[in-house]
This record gives sequence, C-alpha cells and structure tokens, in this order.
Amino acid sequence: MLFNANECMDGFKMSGGKQLKLKVMRLTKPGLMAFHPLISDNRDLPGQLFSKLNDTDIAKPIGLPYFGLDDLLTLPQNFGNIFLGETFSSYISVHNDSMHTCKEIVLKVDLQTSSQRLMLSGANSDPVGELGPDHSIDDVIHHEVKELGTHILVCAVSYTTNTGDKMAFRKFFKFQVLKPLDVKTKFYNAEDYVSDEVFLEAQIQNITPNPVYMERVTLDPSAQYNAEELNTLDGKEVPDMVFGKVNYLNAMDTRQYLYCLTPKPEVIKELKVLKGVTNIGKLDIVWKTNMGERGRLQTSQLQRVAPGYGDIRVTVEKVPDTVLLENTFEVVCRITNCCERTMDLTLVLQNNQSTGVVWVGISGRQLGKLPPNENMDLKLNVIATIPGLQTISGLRLTDNFLKRTYEHDELAQVFIYNDSNV
Repeated sequence: MLFNANECMDGFKMSGGKQLKLKVMRLTKPGLMAFHPLISDNRDLPGQLFSKLNDTDIAKPIGLPYFGLDDLLTLPQNFGNIFLGETFSSYISVHNDSMHTCKEIVLKVDLQTSSQRLMLSGANSDPVGELGPDHSIDDVIHHEVKELGTHILVCAVSYTTNTGDKMAFRKFFKFQVLKPLDVKTKFYNAEDYVSDEVFLEAQIQNITPNPVYMERVTLDPSAQYNAEELNTLDGKEVPDMVFGKVNYLNAMDTRQYLYCLTPKPEVIKELKVLKGVTNIGKLDIVWKTNMGERGRLQTSQLQRVAPGYGDIRVTVEKVPDTVLLENTFEVVCRITNCCERTMDLTLVLQNNQSTGVVWVGISGRQLGKLPPNENMDLKLNVIATIPGLQTISGLRLTDNFLKRTYEHDELAQVFIYNDSNV
C-alpha cells in the first residue's frame, strides 16, 4: 500500500536547534486521481482542441471519456481531514544537517488534547548514543483519535553537541479532529402483555464529504439486557442486510438501525431492579472510507427513562392468538404489587357490548392480600362473540384499604374467526 508523507503544519522552535532538524509528516493513503474534462460542441471553434486535450490527459479513465475519476492513484498534497475514531499516523525524522556528530539524542512525542496529554513515543526509550552527519533518527507513531476538537502534537528533541553543550528544542503541530457521524437514538418501551422489551432505534448520518462503507453497527447491551439485531432479512442461510448488498452510506445520508432488548430472567423477577434500570448499552460503529481506511466509534452508555407501572401492574402471561367464534378461551393474568404497602384486592370484570369478547366468571370476588413486590396469577375465562381482531378490556382491581379502583384496559388482542364448516 502506498503512503504519502506531507508536512502537516509549520512548526516553530522554542530554543536553538542549529545542528539537528526536525520534520513531522502525516502518513495518508492515496486517492483516485480526479479527471476534469473540457467539454464543448464539436462544431464550436475550440471543439477539436478540447477533444485532443482530453485524449492526452493522463487522468482520463479508459472506456469512460467523461467520468470524474481515473483508475490511477494520486498522493494527497495537503494535510486532509482527520475524523473521530480514525487512526492518526505520523512519520517523525530528526536529521543531522551539520558536519559534526551529536550525542545523547532524545526524541519525545506527546499529543495534547483539551482534556489530557498522551505520551506517544520516547517515554521509556534510552537516548541514542551518537548521530553522525547526514544521518537521521526515524520513528512512526499511530494513535486512535478518541476526542473532538483541537489536538496539538508536541515533538521535543534534546541532544549534546560535539563541544559538550546541551541543546533542546520543540515543535508544535496543531490539527482539528472532526465528527464523522451524527448518531441519534430513540427508545420505545413495549409496556404490554407480551414482555418488558425495549426497542432502540439508532439514526446514523454520514456528515463527512465522502461515502463510507458501514462495516459493522452493533449494540453492546448492559448487564441487565439481552440484545437482538433487527437489521437483517430472515429466511436465508446467510441473512442479508435490509439496506441491500451495497452497504455504503453516502454523504449526508441517514440510516436507521433497530434493536430489541429483553430483560434477563433474573432482572424480571426483581421488579425494583427492572424499574431502576436506565442504562441500555453502547453502540459500536465500524466504517471504512472509499480507500479502505478504518474508523471506529463507540457511544457512551445509552440511557432511557425507566417506565413507571403505578401501584398495580397487570400483564397477560397466556392468551391464544386465534379463537373460534362462540368458543370460550382462557386468559392468564399476572397481578404485581408495585407499591411499598400490602394491598387487599377485589376483582371486578366489566363487559362492554361493543367489544367482541365477554368475560365469563364471578365478578367482585376477593383476591386477598398481596405483599409489596409480590405477584399472583389469575385464570380468567372469556367467550368470543364477534369475528375479527378484538381487544380484551374491562378488568378492574379495587384496593379495599384505600377504596381506590385501578382500571386496566387493552390487555391483549385476539383474532376471532368464523369457521363455516363447523
């Protein structure tokens, strides 16, 4: 792989450096050579002249006379952009321009950000004993950029001249780290009869000027959750991404990724723990540029507002998907006491003639006392009366201590069908 070494920025010396010279260059990969054809009508006066110039242009792609990129590689002539998550590579050279030998040469390289200072080279290395005329000390550093904003590369050189004088100088190179991707998240709590699932939608926008290849976007869940990715097509041996085979994200385009998080069984049993869980996990994003340079971003811990269940929570643990018309089916409801006091409950079943399901059983029966954070299961019977997708509602729980009634509607849905052959 070809590399280009370009001096990133003019440095300045803090003190004398007459014998040794320091050069700092950024290592970057090449890009495709741009082709800018000159187009005019052949009947115009310069038409044939422009056509000949285009044919002799070295950047003209073969078989594509007006395409904007050639198949030749060119080395960039400027510092370029550095994006968060990419690896900054730099070539550092200390050269002896004098006619005398220098001794005890020490090269140290630091990277200073707004929050910290990192030692990249020379922290524990021994000094170079001698450096003859027209010789150099070379080093290559690599650093994964993890902060936005201004970065300053500090290169310090100290040495001893042939006369025994100790000399030292420093150079500073400043560059900006830009944001490559804009990540926005949305949470959807599935507070229904099915589960305590949480759906995470991650919107990722490419804010770089070039397309990027999205190599991997995964969710690393917290210790309380299991994560399932919902971005692939099922039914194949090797599932394809829902975005298609070409997994490129053009400049300023946005893509949505969806994940389903399910609480672990031990968390579901401890209602207090589940109510207090706000950390969902981290997104890990890996991409490549059009020339194969890799970048990686990991978000901070994603947090959501924990759902509130009130004093009493009712979930449906068992319900059939389909029921034959005028048949009775069973529904198992779980009642959980979410408050800090014992509740004495009474069950009331209310029927609505407009709905296609009707409760069958005793209404107004005593359920007894339910301690805090405990639950009980109720087996209730329902009869199907109207075909179609019907909603089960009308469950009422009364706390006999406070004389407070808790209404629970839209507990579940069931499809009722009419089999004419029966």
